[in-house]
Amino acid sequence: MTVTLRMSDKDSRVIRDYAKLHGMTVSEFMRRAAMEKIEDEIDLEVALRAQADYEADPAAYSHDDVGRMLGLK
Repeated sequence: MTVTLRMSDKDSRVIRDYAKLHGMTVSEFMRRAAMEKIEDEIDLEVALRAQADYEADPAAYSHDDVGRMLGLK
């Protein structure tokens, strides 16, 4: 897939220089940046759901408790 991005010359220069500094092509940098952004948003959503679940039922279990619950101890 090919994606076209429109940006100022200044922004383009910053991106090219950054990618070069880190030994990447611009394509590789943009791909990594996009994937990291998506992963960060997914991680945040999972954390917010976990927090909401905990607030709804604030039960907490130790590592040993979970081992006993699973019949491992």
